Amino acid sequence: MQQIYTIPIKEHFGREGEARTKCPCPICSLYRMFEENELDIILGASMMEPDIRIKTNKLGFCRMHYDMMFVRKNRLGMALTLESHLDKLRREITDLPLTVPGTRARARIEELRGSCYVCERIEHNFSNLLENIVYLWDTEEEFREMFAKQDMFCLPHYADLLGTAKAKLSGKRYREFAKAAEAVVLPYFDKLSGDVSWFCKKFDYRYDKEPWYDSKDAVERAIKFLRSDMHNNEDKKD
Repeated sequence: MQQIYTIPIKEHFGREGEARTKCPCPICSLYRMFEENELDIILGASMMEPDIRIKTNKLGFCRMHYDMMFVRKNRLGMALTLESHLDKLRREITDLPLTVPGTRARARIEELRGSCYVCERIEHNFSNLLENIVYLWDTEEEFREMFAKQDMFCLPHYADLLGTAKAKLSGKRYREFAKAAEAVVLPYFDKLSGDVSWFCKKFDYRYDKEPWYDSKDAVERAIKFLRSDMHNNEDKKD
């Protein structure tokens, strides 16, 4: 296992203040870092590299990453990538002699629908990152303490952590890891559930004069907890 993510893992697990409040799941925050890096790379000098161009022509991009590239500063970089992709795709969906009409188009478009160059790059790195997190927890007391102090893990990344730990740790050690992760997730889960319930009550006239407590953003937090908060799609236009 390549232990190349130790520094960013510790940085994101050690976040404080606004950065932690804005994205409390450290793994979502790490995903955002990977995503930003890949988008910077693909719209930078690497877009002209033949091996990268071959891959982007083949895989294309999902709608999320098209949108994220579109609002960034390098509109020309995106256009050059699209020019090459469209040219190759046009030839790939054109029927050949003696083939059933539409066969090539349907097959290629279906293939493209399920692929994304940025997603594939992130997922490759992300699996290594999860292994590194489990390794650090298993071998470093300092990181176990840092792990225990997290505000939350979103449910998708909680499941990812458990799956990786199950594959990498012994039975006894895995159970310890699962308990440690559960100790982070369940208190947040219970507090969030209470906040959502209180948010609902505030629309009952009987609770009109009661304070909101922490419930005003409960719906937004619940969505991020249930489905992650991985994409930082803020406007990056000039």
